[in-house]
Amino acid sequence: MSERAGERCLPAGEPVGEYEAVLARLDALEHAATEIGTRLDERIICAELAGFLVRRVAGAAAVDLHPQDGAPAAPGPAAVAGNPALLEEAGGAGAEGADAGGDAGTEGKATEVAHAEGVGAEGKVTEGAGTEGAGAEGPGGVGRGAPPRTAVLAVPLLGTTGEELGRVRVARAGGRFSGHDKAVVAHAARLAAVHLGHARLLAATEATALHLQRALVAEPGRPHPNLEIAGRYLPAGPRTLVGGDWFETVRLHFGRSLLVVGDVMGHGLDAAVDMNAYRGALREVAATDLPPHRVLRQLDAVVAEDEARRPATCLLIQVDPARATATFASAGHLPPVVFAADGSAELVDLPVGPPLGTGLGGYEPAVRTLTPTDTLLLFTDGLVERRGEDIDASLARLAALRLPAGSGPEAVVDEVLRRLAAHTAEDDVAVLAARVRERPMS
Repeated sequence: MSERAGERCLPAGEPVGEYEAVLARLDALEHAATEIGTRLDERIICAELAGFLVRRVAGAAAVDLHPQDGAPAAPGPAAVAGNPALLEEAGGAGAEGADAGGDAGTEGKATEVAHAEGVGAEGKVTEGAGTEGAGAEGPGGVGRGAPPRTAVLAVPLLGTTGEELGRVRVARAGGRFSGHDKAVVAHAARLAAVHLGHARLLAATEATALHLQRALVAEPGRPHPNLEIAGRYLPAGPRTLVGGDWFETVRLHFGRSLLVVGDVMGHGLDAAVDMNAYRGALREVAATDLPPHRVLRQLDAVVAEDEARRPATCLLIQVDPARATATFASAGHLPPVVFAADGSAELVDLPVGPPLGTGLGGYEPAVRTLTPTDTLLLFTDGLVERRGEDIDASLARLAALRLPAGSGPEAVVDEVLRRLAAHTAEDDVAVLAARVRERPMS
């Protein structure tokens, strides 16, 4: 029989309510795929799961995650949506036996329990009332004749290898969950668990990459013991694994040290590979104990021979404590800052040559006095540059900082990163601070 305009044709003998419930269930399952797991972030996935379940089947939902690999348990649920009073009213019901009972159609089935009493040892569905409307008692001592005051479902979040990542709890006032409801909850939980597994794998990969980057960048060579050193590397956002920003210290003869900070153009793994190549070449050239500007000339000539190598900016400072001097040379890099004993900042005025890798040379030195009360700060452009802002204004903001008097390298690095909001910068940030140690009075 053909379907009339504006009418839905029902299968023979199929109840209208059941048919509509199946359509609603299919619609919910379709929307779950687009509403859960939009980003590979644990907290976002949990919030999307809880929000979806509240919109579709429940009055409240909470997602609890198990701690990973001995990590301390996080306080409270990872996400809560809807009316949390429903979950509080149900107490801990549903927290046990989540693999038993229910009509979820697969492993990780929903477990339905009554409000407060009558939950079996295996957490199976319990028929009867909660604390209100209790009449004659049925099996298990639970009242009959009235719907549960609050119905609760608990479903485990099972990873692809069967491990339980956590569980989701949903609650509804004044009625039980239908088989379709349970299937929607179970499907959403499975979907979220898959995304959670992917998010945790991504987080582990990012952590490994960041550790490798910091091992390359934040473990400089041995400076002379007469220098105090502090350095930091911050990646550009949570999804930038590696980059081309770096710093280095090279110990020279006669108590001198060479301080280096560089920035390979571009981002990502290729920039990090080139960064490591620059760093290795710099160590070889610096071992010849040339002045900083001649080190840059040699390094530029070496890198220019490799056409595949990306250009890079670089700043060198040779610190000579015995003479209380610092000799600077720049290959297209931003100038350093000197923080005086009173905490005031001064940008060092120095000639700037072309970036490394161009083969043009043209690097010149600049010399200034450096006392044990001065703290040098070298940095990459991610520390100061902001979208839509002129670089001179960015540098002026840094130069306007006034730190607590007598701040050493560690304090300078921490305070500058905090005041310039470097942890939210759009580019990688590498900073290196140094101060000459005061000699003890004889």
